[in-house]
Amino acid sequence: MTDTIVLEHLPFETDAGISSRARLGLIALASDYTVEHEFQLILRHLPGVALHVARIPNSPHITPESLAAMEAHLTGTAETLLPGDTLDTIAYGCTSASMVIGPERVAELVQAAKPGTPVVNPISSALLTFDALGIQRVGVLTPYTADVNAGIQRFIEAAGYTVPAFASFNEPSDTVVAAITPDSLRSAVHKLADCTPVDGIFVSCTSIRLLEQIESLEDELAMPVTSSNHALIWQTLRQAGVHDPLADFGRLFRSAELGIEVARTPKDLGSNLTAKPASNE
Repeated sequence: MTDTIVLEHLPFETDAGISSRARLGLIALASDYTVEHEFQLILRHLPGVALHVARIPNSPHITPESLAAMEAHLTGTAETLLPGDTLDTIAYGCTSASMVIGPERVAELVQAAKPGTPVVNPISSALLTFDALGIQRVGVLTPYTADVNAGIQRFIEAAGYTVPAFASFNEPSDTVVAAITPDSLRSAVHKLADCTPVDGIFVSCTSIRLLEQIESLEDELAMPVTSSNHALIWQTLRQAGVHDPLADFGRLFRSAELGIEVARTPKDLGSNLTAKPASNE
């Protein structure tokens, strides 16, 4: 038998690892195919900014009730994000659940696991985006069914914006929504923009694949376009102190100076606007 030389307690040095600039957390839905992918489309241009993802249990069938059920899992899911370590920002990747549960409650539950960590969500990020891009009259496109759509519209209007046009695919399955083609999305956005004057377009749902089309849609429509992931990624980065201007992702990312008050709390961004599910009457 050959003797083995064993080397132990070797000296080593440490550095900031892959997160030398910022360490981002993302709570993604178990049923979401898209949000993590779209984060990485932007983060590949930002060396030193790292994304760490946890998946929250949810039903792929989106209803007000299934969205509200995620409230019970938020703290436990957040605990699995780099246990014992810190993050610069945590993003909760569900637009409609943020609306149903309420932005302030989402932040409270996530911070129960990660005290002091800023928490962002897509619906509040969308409101910030409207302000930054000068959108008051917003055209809204969603994949949701009517009961979820009613809450989204009420939430946006309660925050002080006008919704002159609202369009939907009326598809309850996250799995199907993630497979909606880019051409279908482009066609729907054009129909929405053509039906009445608006200042900009918001496409809601983190399962929607729109990030790579936003630049060309803005050129075609001559107005700003944003989506749940587009707005969420932008605010997550800004909250973490990453302000790099980036080409090819629309007006929102072109300027490092585009106005955003990242210090605003979830309460400022709609905690009192939690929408109640529409009745079936």
